[in-house]
Amino acid sequence: MHTFVSPLQHAVQIAPDRIAVIFEDQQITYRQLWSRCCRLASVIGKLGGQPGDRVAILAANSAQYIESYIALPAAGRGIGPVNTRHAEPELRYALEDAGAKFLLTDRDPGALRDLVDIVVMMPDEYDSLLSTADEASLGDGVTEDDLAGLFYTGGTTGVSKGVMLTHRNLLANTFHVMIFAPPTADDVMLVMAPLFHAAGSNGVLSGIWSCSTQIPLKAFDPAVALDLIEKHHVSHTLGVPAMIAAISELQHKEPRDVSSLRVVAHGGSPIATAVVRRAHEAFPTADFVHVYGMTEASPLLTGLRREQDHVDSDRGRSCGLPLIGTRIKIVDKNHHELPTGEVGELAASGPNIMRGYWNKPEQTAEVMRGDWYLSGDMGYMDDGGYVYLVDRAKDMIVSGGENVYCSEVEEALYKHAAVLEAAVFGVPDQQWGEAVHAVVVTRDDVTGEELIAFCREYIADYKIPKAISFSSEELPKSGPGKILKRELRAPFWEGRESNIN
Repeated sequence: MHTFVSPLQHAVQIAPDRIAVIFEDQQITYRQLWSRCCRLASVIGKLGGQPGDRVAILAANSAQYIESYIALPAAGRGIGPVNTRHAEPELRYALEDAGAKFLLTDRDPGALRDLVDIVVMMPDEYDSLLSTADEASLGDGVTEDDLAGLFYTGGTTGVSKGVMLTHRNLLANTFHVMIFAPPTADDVMLVMAPLFHAAGSNGVLSGIWSCSTQIPLKAFDPAVALDLIEKHHVSHTLGVPAMIAAISELQHKEPRDVSSLRVVAHGGSPIATAVVRRAHEAFPTADFVHVYGMTEASPLLTGLRREQDHVDSDRGRSCGLPLIGTRIKIVDKNHHELPTGEVGELAASGPNIMRGYWNKPEQTAEVMRGDWYLSGDMGYMDDGGYVYLVDRAKDMIVSGGENVYCSEVEEALYKHAAVLEAAVFGVPDQQWGEAVHAVVVTRDDVTGEELIAFCREYIADYKIPKAISFSSEELPKSGPGKILKRELRAPFWEGRESNIN
């Protein structure tokens, strides 16, 4: 049986003096990391924390974030990473729904303070509490079936769900990833992706288990990222395609010594083959790796190694092979497995599949068929087992690695008295992969700028439409009255490569 204490126990036993984390002017060895995690467990206990409590974190990437991500589940608490880009109503929903008792944050919590019993400010108050704390034991009484993390998939509407991931779920996926792309103790990992995403925090476990060094990037900045790669001889990094494109373009203009890079992974949104080609030119020593998954899978399901070798073939459009330890099949609407090459819904099974949605048994039942999770993603498999996606989950846009649910944006638009009808969908965007676009029918005069400003009161900035089109006629609908978004979307995608992975 393995729990979150296992990777850290292993690292501190065999490499106590190796550097575990570099953050700004801090360098923390594995021996120090172990001590700090034990003291954090002690602090939470003395503040009244009990096994099973949910502890939310609203903060940018930092050394303290990595410590909290490991220590809290190892001490029997469920960690609740909260999206720092969410608006206050979305944050309130997540904290209230989770029943969070603690909030660790690096910003003024404002009205959120009323939702939790204890607020610990990072880094000052956090570090002060640790400096005077005793070391508590880690792992006592914790089982692999205990809740380790509660990750929220959306915002304030009914589509928002807390994904329950156990120690077993997250550690199983860590094993899957380590088999797919084995890290070593000599590796230095630049953590560009935000740690509140399962994809960003997944690498924490594999990095510690392999005794690697991790460098969390507080906020993404391509110049800072390249400087850190050069200064610390970074070997691995992972980001959404927009991040990869940004560091690639800057490397072409202002080159650094990036010869240490061995693996550049990306996922979370579509990537154009032109971006892969240009990025490989910028980082010629790197193996470009395309990964696919979702939070419900802890989060990774497939991977494509050496993507740069496939860009001129059909397999360049694939998201790779199922990771060892996971199973994938393509099913029809009756959940029967389809033959090779036929398009259907992607279903996944394995020890990494979530326990379910927090306090939402009906929604859990909708997506689980025994051990199989129905992803909502449409695709097919070729005769070599490679997975290809042709469409994404219903009513979801992936913009810069962030999931945007169309129904959330539409609900915000409908709150405006002038909006009669609204349809939201994704359109091609060179920087973000997709951008949020809305088509509205109005009953009174209103401008696109006014509607965009109105939306800011209810949803996060990245969910707000980048542009709004107006229609003088009723939006096209199917027989049952459903808006035909495909007809609205088609002109924007005509003649463009739709590499939806």
